[in-house]
Amino acid sequence: MSRAPERPLGLAFLGCGAATAMHSRTLRRLDPAIRRSYASRDPAKARSFLDRFGGLDAFDGYDAAIASPHVDAVLVATPPHLHRDLALTALRAGKHVIVEKPAFLSTAQFDVVRAAAADADRRVLVAENYYYKPVVRLLRGIIANGSLGRILFLDVVALKTQTPSGWRDDPALAGGGALFEGGVHWIAFMANLGLEVSTVHPFAPLQSPHLSSLVVFEYDEGAIGTLLHSWEAHSPLKGLRLSRIHGTRGTLTFESNGLFALVTGARPRLFLGGRDIAGYRAMFRDFLDALRTGREPRFNLERARQCQRLLEAAASRVAREAAP
Repeated sequence: MSRAPERPLGLAFLGCGAATAMHSRTLRRLDPAIRRSYASRDPAKARSFLDRFGGLDAFDGYDAAIASPHVDAVLVATPPHLHRDLALTALRAGKHVIVEKPAFLSTAQFDVVRAAAADADRRVLVAENYYYKPVVRLLRGIIANGSLGRILFLDVVALKTQTPSGWRDDPALAGGGALFEGGVHWIAFMANLGLEVSTVHPFAPLQSPHLSSLVVFEYDEGAIGTLLHSWEAHSPLKGLRLSRIHGTRGTLTFESNGLFALVTGARPRLFLGGRDIAGYRAMFRDFLDALRTGREPRFNLERARQCQRLLEAAASRVAREAAP
């Protein structure tokens, strides 16, 4: 797999919204040498992001950024319905691609992009920060070391109040409802704890299937997981919730976003979330090193495809149940 050039990486953001602002702040602190550029279908917006965050250039449209010789990689942060075509265009131009979540609208789209990346000898990285969250790394380690015994149940609560707006309120642009657009993170969470998911069984309340859902996970190891996900649940603590993993020798209780974790049982311990609670710094460190060295990132394409498959299965069934 081709490496990025030895000179500082030239990275162009395609799309200038909240995700680009967040990633710009992270990269500015993490690696100021990265030559950041901004592209938008609204030239004034691209220029405002360049003024706000600093960088190399502002482009009038996505094609101009992709064609620039100063750009080695693009970060696709547009509405999901544009991801596939922008990724394919960038790969044909010889650029590496980092794509926001949900990466693509279907597993079939994912496979098309993956094949194009192989043909172009370039990388496609899926920016799933939940894989890199400290709490996920902690849970993986505790499950792996056996201190909880045999895992019986995983009860994960991801309930909050969030009013979708703009393209997120349009399933045709976002790819689906809240489970597809926001639940993608939690599907990755449930699929990367060290247990292998065999089957998912999604359910949704009839009154609001696009905003709330329950997904049951069956694991090869025999455990059962439940994910409660909602953008409309009453949230007096702004989405702070308790989740639990129950084993035959102990229970792990954790704040769902990763503020703390408490193990009770044979070996009681308390863990605090610490820095980089959302995992963005760890994610970009891994991605940038992968681009520079040619090695596989920890959240590689095979992991990303597995999450895509589970997301598609869960979201499509919820959509079918919602149909009149």
